[in-house]
Amino acid sequence: MQAQESPIQENPILERRQVSPEQSVWWNKLSLAQKFSASSLGKFGYELSFVRNDHEQSLAVLTCSSGIAVVTDEGDINTSSNIQIRD
Repeated sequence: MQAQESPIQENPILERRQVSPEQSVWWNKLSLAQKFSASSLGKFGYELSFVRNDHEQSLAVLTCSSGIAVVTDEGDINTSSNIQIRD
């Protein structure tokens, strides 16, 4: 008789996240280009934290254990941003 795999082993990425990016309240505020970039960063453990609107531009802020990434309206990713985030 073969042992059943636990759901965690089948899909560890979804299990680690509390809410999928598409269900985040911030997801609908992203441009299409930002959504593509945020999805790509999600493969590396980044999660969408919030969206900052500054001077008519939207900046998506994603965090993970290794740092912070920001994504511009055009979908450009910056993992070396000097953005300040309050605790």
